[in-house]
Amino acid sequence: MLKVVLDTNIIISAALSLNGNPSKIVEILENNDDIKFYYTTNILVEYKRVLSYEKLNISIEKQERAINLIKKAGILIEPSKSKIPLPDESDRIFYDTAKAANAYLITGNLKHYPEESHILTPMQFIEIFTK
Repeated sequence: MLKVVLDTNIIISAALSLNGNPSKIVEILENNDDIKFYYTTNILVEYKRVLSYEKLNISIEKQERAINLIKKAGILIEPSKSKIPLPDESDRIFYDTAKAANAYLITGNLKHYPEESHILTPMQFIEIFTK
């Protein structure tokens, strides 16, 4: 069983385009019981906040679909806060959630995180999943 945490940029990219690896990952989550998705209350708040940005022009329907999928497919946890230095403190919740769940963290922004084997780009995750 694979465990994953999705950075906000993956959720946003999937909502903006049906083509591309972020959309493939969301589709995998929707259709595969062998993957467990982890999130926190703060991650859910962040997803909602960014999905609703007016400049992104994501329909209310797509916003609700994304949030409902997360709630349905996901497992809510509340990890402890780590002390590892990160370039962007707002990314800590994703890092800590992945660590607590022993999950892959999938992000389009590798530079925001330390170089660790569980932090992957969307393409890297798809390669692992399709092996």
